[in-house]
Amino acid sequence: MQYQAYSINNFRKIPEVNRYLSKAQVGGIELVGNIFPFKVNNYIIEELINWDNVPDDPVFRLVFPQEEMLRPYHYQQLRHAIGTGLEAYLRYTVRDIRLQLNPHPAGQMDMNVPYFGDACLDGTQHKYDQTVLLFPAQGQSCHAYCSFCFRWPQFVGAKDMKFSAHGTQDVLQYLKHNKQVTDVLITGGDPMVMRSHILRAYIEPLLGEGLEHITTIRIGTKSLSFWPYRYVSDPDADDLIRLFDDIQRAGKHLSFMAHFNHPAEMKTAVVRTAIQRIRSTGAVIRTQAPLMRTINDEPKIWADLWKKQVNEGCVPYYMFVARDTGAQHHFGIPLTSAWSIYQKAVQRVSGIARTVRGPSMSAGPGKILVNGFLELEDQNAIVLSFLQGRNPDWVNRPFLAAYDEEAIWIDDLRPLPGRDEWFWSKEYNEMCVSSRYAVER
Repeated sequence: MQYQAYSINNFRKIPEVNRYLSKAQVGGIELVGNIFPFKVNNYIIEELINWDNVPDDPVFRLVFPQEEMLRPYHYQQLRHAIGTGLEAYLRYTVRDIRLQLNPHPAGQMDMNVPYFGDACLDGTQHKYDQTVLLFPAQGQSCHAYCSFCFRWPQFVGAKDMKFSAHGTQDVLQYLKHNKQVTDVLITGGDPMVMRSHILRAYIEPLLGEGLEHITTIRIGTKSLSFWPYRYVSDPDADDLIRLFDDIQRAGKHLSFMAHFNHPAEMKTAVVRTAIQRIRSTGAVIRTQAPLMRTINDEPKIWADLWKKQVNEGCVPYYMFVARDTGAQHHFGIPLTSAWSIYQKAVQRVSGIARTVRGPSMSAGPGKILVNGFLELEDQNAIVLSFLQGRNPDWVNRPFLAAYDEEAIWIDDLRPLPGRDEWFWSKEYNEMCVSSRYAVER
C-alpha cells in the first residue's frame, strides 16, 4: 500500500466521508479543524475504521475531530469569526482559543527545557533525572493525528509552540556532562515519519564514545497503529530494521514505545508482521495509551488490547488519563472511574499482562498514579503516589486526596481536611519559581 494522507483541506475527497457523513458532520469537522490539527491516511480509512458504525466507531473518533472537542462558547466564537469573512480576525480568534487550551501542560516550555551553560537546548526536554527527550526537527509530524493528542501544538504551524531540534551536537555535549542520564527518548511528533538515514543521523552519535552511560534508546511512535507498512514495505523499511540491529549490536537496549488505543488497531496482518520484524532485532515493544471517553472507556476493550499485545510479544506498559490540554473536557474521565476501569480490566488478564501501570497522570510535578480508594473513619480518600517525580525522593510515597467523583486531574483534587497542601507542594512551587527565573534570564 502506498501512503496517502488527507488534511482538513482535502478530506472531502475521501469517498467514505461523502458516503457516510452528513453535511452537518462534515461542516463540524471543518470548523473544529481550525483549532485542532487533522490528518488521516488511506490505511486508517480502508483498514481500521468501520464506516457502518460511524460516527460512533472508536477509530473514527480517534482521528476525526468532533464538535464536542470545543466548548460551546469557543464553538460559537469560532463560528462568528468565520462568519465575518475577515481572515485576520479569524487568525486572531483561532490563536486566542488555542492559548486558552493550555497548549503546553506540565511545564513543558518553562520547566522541562534544559540549559547547558547559558544556552537553551531547543528541541530537548529533561524532566526526570534518567531520561532526556529529543524532538528531531524532521520528525515533528505523524502519519495521522490523534484527536486528543496532548502535543497538538506541534502540528498547528505556530513556531513559538513547537519543540524542534536541528541536529545533536549540543545535546551530545549535554549528555556527556550529565552522567545520570541512562535513557534518550526520541519523540515528536513521530520520529518514524523520518527516512531511515535521517533517523540514523540522530541515533548513531548516541552510540559513540563518551556516552557509555546511555544504555537505552527509546523511540516513541504511533506508526505501528497508523502506518505499519513503515516496517514492512516502505522503500527504506529494510534500512530501518538494520538501524535497529545496529543499536542492539552497539550494546544499547532499544525500547520501542508503541501507542495503541484500541484492539481494532491490531487486527490487520501487516501490523503483526511489523511487530515481528521489530522484535527480530532484539528490541522490546512496550505499549501505552491514554484512557479516553468515547474511544476506549470500557474494561473489556483494555483487557482485549493487552491480551492481543501479549500474544504478539509486546509488553503492556502504561494506561494514562487525558492530559490537561486541548479537548480534555470532552475526552477526560473521572479518576475514580478510570481506576475502576483499570481494575476491572486487570482482573480479566493473566499476570503476564499486568505489567501495565495506571491510571497515570503526566502532571507538572511528575507521573501521579491512582492506586485506589481508602475508607477512613470520617470520609473516603483517593490513594495516590508518584511513578516519577521532579524530585526522585517523591517516588512511591503514597499520599491521600479527598474523595471526588468528578475530578479528572490532580488539580481538581484536594488534600484531606486538615491539610493545606500536598507533601510535595512547597518544593514543587519553588521549582516553578526557579524555572521561571531561568527562562527569563
